[in-house]
Amino acid sequence: MTNQFPGIDPFIECQEWEDFHATFNTVLREVLTPQIEPRYIVRVERRVYVELPFERDLSPRRPDVAVLFAEQASRIPSRIHAGTAVVTPEPALIPMPEERRESYLVIRDRESLEVVTVIETLSPANKRRESTGRREYLQKRELVLESHSHLVEFDLLRGGERLPMNSRLPSGDYYAIVSRSETRPNAEVYAWSIRQHVPTIAIPLRKGDLDVPVDLQQICTTVYERARYDLSVDYQQSLSPPLSDFDSVWLQNLLQTRIGP
Repeated sequence: MTNQFPGIDPFIECQEWEDFHATFNTVLREVLTPQIEPRYIVRVERRVYVELPFERDLSPRRPDVAVLFAEQASRIPSRIHAGTAVVTPEPALIPMPEERRESYLVIRDRESLEVVTVIETLSPANKRRESTGRREYLQKRELVLESHSHLVEFDLLRGGERLPMNSRLPSGDYYAIVSRSETRPNAEVYAWSIRQHVPTIAIPLRKGDLDVPVDLQQICTTVYERARYDLSVDYQQSLSPPLSDFDSVWLQNLLQTRIGP
C-alpha cells in the first residue's frame, strides 16, 4: 500500500522514525547522485555522541521515582534473626548512557573532495531542549554556517524545539531551510502543514552550477513503499505530539475513508 496521507505520514514520527531517517537519506542520495555527477559525489557521514538517560525523557519524574522507591522500601520483606533484620534485595534497572549515531549527507567536489553542501535531516534528539543531541547538532550547525559550504536542513518532525532563527518562522508543521553560503545570513524557508504535499526543494551547488530540484514528496513516497510501513504502523495509537482539534477531525475522516478501521 502507498502512503495514504497527502504528505508525510504523521504516525511515522512516533513509531518508525529511526528507520525512516536512515531510508530517507538513502533514497535522497539515490535521487541526487545522477543529477550532479560526475562533478560532485554524495556521501553519507555520521555524527556520534553519548546521550544521557534523563535526556531521553525530560518529563519531571525524579520526585515520583524517589517516592516510589520509598514506598517499595517500606514493603521489602525481611526476616528477624536474634534482633537483626535481614533485607532481601529486589531486582532493579540502572539508567545507562546510550550512544547515538546520526547520519547526514554531504555533497563534495569530486576532485578536491571539498564539502559543497551539507544536508541534515533532524532527529528527535536534535530537537530535545537542553539535551546533548541538540547541543551537538547546534555546534555542528555553527561550524557549517561559518564555512563556505551551503547548509540544507529538513525538519520533518512536528515535535520538539524548532531551530533557532533570527526571524520568525512561517506557520507550518514541517520545514526545510536552505542557507546559501554567499547570501548568509539570509536563508530560504519552506513551510508546509500536515495536510499538504511535501514541496520540491532547490539544493544549491557551487557558484555557476544550477540548483538541483529535489521532489521531497516523491522521496517520502518511495521511502514509505520501500519500507512497507503500512504493515507496521498502528493507526489506532494516539499521535505524539497531539494534533489541534481542527486537524484531529481531519485526521479521523482521512483514516476512515482511506485506511479503514
